[in-house]
Amino acid sequence: MRRSRVTTVSLLAALALGACTNAKDVLDPSAVKPPASSTQSSAATQGTSTTATSPTTTAPAPSPAPAPATTASARPATPAQTAAIARTRLQVAPIVGASVDAAAPLTAELQTRAKQRGLTLVGSTDQTATHVLKGYFSTMSEGKDTTVIYVWDIYDPSGNRLHRINGQQKAPSVGAGEGWPTVAPATMQAIADQTIDQFAAWLGSGGAG
Repeated sequence: MRRSRVTTVSLLAALALGACTNAKDVLDPSAVKPPASSTQSSAATQGTSTTATSPTTTAPAPSPAPAPATTASARPATPAQTAAIARTRLQVAPIVGASVDAAAPLTAELQTRAKQRGLTLVGSTDQTATHVLKGYFSTMSEGKDTTVIYVWDIYDPSGNRLHRINGQQKAPSVGAGEGWPTVAPATMQAIADQTIDQFAAWLGSGGAG
């Protein structure tokens, strides 16, 4: 009986010491950090997986995106629209308001986009032009962004204005300063794409007359 009591007492003492050691570990701030970091790491992992899931969910969306592009490209295939574009010979007048450096990528992209849309561009001395495109540009700086404001007037060979295209393109400034030196070529190329697309849409809607 005494041995069993001694054994029982020693076991209780060992458990008490074990409990004290565990208590010290729990109360020690250095011991608290690992569980906290592990909890944060598990939470961070969940956040990453959630973030990764949303792109995965959104990623399939671009695949249907080509469908609208196909539809948009199919619209110019309409007989009336195709005929209007085919008989158009577009002359681009000198750009007003933009610097030479900014106008260069604009005019180059106008030619590229026109070919993609089936439009024919002619030189300034060509007498066969059916439409003349005159562009007026200005810039507005706001903080780190520069906004390019543009207006295109479309004239017939006799000088009568037929249509107007206007808009603005905002983009982060490139380099120091303000105005045209901060406008990236990509900004002017985007304006050229939008301009030709709107011009072709106007032709297809019967604007060619």
